[in-house]
Amino acid sequence: MRWVSYASAAGDDRVGLVDGEQVHGLEPDVTLLDLLDEPDGLGAAAQRARTSPSETVALAGLTLRAPLQPRSIRDCTGFLQHLRNCQAAVDIPVDERHQQFPAFYFSNHAAVVGPHDDVPISPGSEMFDFELEVCAVIGKPGSTIPRDHAEDHVAGYMLFCDWSARDLQLHEMPLGLGPAKGKDGANTLGPMLVTPDELSAYRSGNAFDLAMTGYVNGEQVSEGRWDTIDWGFPDMITYASRGTRLRPGDVIGSGTVPSGCLFEHYAMKSDRFRGWLQSGDEVRLVVERLGELRNRVVAGAKPEPLRSGY
Repeated sequence: MRWVSYASAAGDDRVGLVDGEQVHGLEPDVTLLDLLDEPDGLGAAAQRARTSPSETVALAGLTLRAPLQPRSIRDCTGFLQHLRNCQAAVDIPVDERHQQFPAFYFSNHAAVVGPHDDVPISPGSEMFDFELEVCAVIGKPGSTIPRDHAEDHVAGYMLFCDWSARDLQLHEMPLGLGPAKGKDGANTLGPMLVTPDELSAYRSGNAFDLAMTGYVNGEQVSEGRWDTIDWGFPDMITYASRGTRLRPGDVIGSGTVPSGCLFEHYAMKSDRFRGWLQSGDEVRLVVERLGELRNRVVAGAKPEPLRSGY
């Protein structure tokens, strides 16, 4: 199944089941998060959408929203080669603990934007960047989940863009508290939630053999594959659920695929570094079978100074 959230011509937002080039919309006032909260909510909703949709509309031309507003976002370091590429340029080895567990940080789940929405540059940033990722959406709650059962808790997968203000991030990370304003501005999710059965034929290792590519103003700047990931979602879910409870609608990010951000090219002094994102740039991120994100970068607000002047 493939699910979208979209702006209906009736004036509200609706959830719809994608069927080829059409979308079968559900009744108003139902969100994808509502469906995930119900046992077999997606299955029952799919039956309703196929037999008695509230409307059937063409997928082309729809204004798509983020498929859901997540309850939380944990962004993991799944692709270790991305870390190696970034840190080799400054001759800093990757901490060996990255080989022991999939480290993560909490991102801003209140800053989720849709797959085609404008994205403002973070206030005060001159080094604005994208990050090409995928994510898993939790559909079944659980605590201290065994690795062998972790994928049973996945409702589906989406693209995930972790927008990053690199200069703000570099300024605050030495404080040892992790990303803050450098990662606080926007997260893009979408364009649709794709259930695991749609990807099963592409299984490879601990992930899926699917291409991940990124473009800025039509120029390809990123190219990688999902199945090069070191920590797959089973390990991420097992680690994230230790001693706590994952809930339907929680999002687990994969981390950036190698070459999947401008900072990586900047750090490696690569000829593929095109400069940082500027107002008016269009970023298009594509993952096979999951679809694409297409966001235009726009000017952001000016920062209001603190009493220190910062």
